[in-house]
Amino acid sequence: MVAWLFPGQGSQYVGMCKGLYESCASIRDNLELSGRLLGFDMVDIMQNGPEEVLKLTQNAQPAILAHSIAISDLLSDYGSRPNIVAGLSLGEFSALVVAGSLSYSDALRLVRLRGLAMQEAISPGEGTMAAIVGLPEELVERICGEVSPEGDVIVANYNCPGQLVVSGLTALVRKVVLLAQERGARRTVELSVSAPFHSKFLQPVGEVLKEFLKGIQVRAPKIPVISNVTAEFFPDDPEKIKELLIVQAFSPVKWEQTIRKMLSIGVDRFVEVGPGRVLNSFVKKIDRNAQVSSTDVENLAQLREIEINA
Repeated sequence: MVAWLFPGQGSQYVGMCKGLYESCASIRDNLELSGRLLGFDMVDIMQNGPEEVLKLTQNAQPAILAHSIAISDLLSDYGSRPNIVAGLSLGEFSALVVAGSLSYSDALRLVRLRGLAMQEAISPGEGTMAAIVGLPEELVERICGEVSPEGDVIVANYNCPGQLVVSGLTALVRKVVLLAQERGARRTVELSVSAPFHSKFLQPVGEVLKEFLKGIQVRAPKIPVISNVTAEFFPDDPEKIKELLIVQAFSPVKWEQTIRKMLSIGVDRFVEVGPGRVLNSFVKKIDRNAQVSSTDVENLAQLREIEINA
């Protein structure tokens, strides 16, 4: 079985998809459509930056989704289809587009709105996130509970064994980092983010998404999609899908659990669809025997080779 995995924010980079954009008419058409739908030149930001503009949450999120869907559509043109899909945080919206649950235009506008709401949810500097490498999840959860029993700092991303991300109020995140270092963390890195994503401080984002989702059609997925929130399959009920997308913004991302769910049902090949190769590295840390591929390539010949071997 083949799974397509869709990356989240942080995978963007200046020059993303440039080679394929220049060599493939369908990629070009798809990316240029994103600009028309959003009302600004998305392709120029993706390919020329500057980096400070591309990495803004409201730009990075639609750029990554546009890149992922352009590649997905081309793979589909080649006759390649996944058996199952999932996406990390933002990438979940790409997965739902590929599964036929969201339209591309609705998803693009939704993630742009999501990005703007995330920027505005909490004052700059008040919240942050940090990666903690080399400690078991139970210990990091315990440290977060010691620092804030009220949940003002939590484990927000379960990426792979020994690699977690905590999120919350800046002072508390830094306290968790210090305690993690004292208790043997191999490495800690405070992330350059505009807000404490996937924590309770992003609940206002859920309210913004709730209003937008009232006005769009959400369909039952045509292929299985695994939810970040539950690490289980999205239901067929459109209203329950909407509920999961609303709470996803302020709920932990269960990525390791998602990959283990896929492995348990027989997935043996993972294709990362979009910019970057971070998800491939997570998969290999979860199961070193898993076969992984990346679509972040420079030309069509390389992409066809991935499709043939998938």
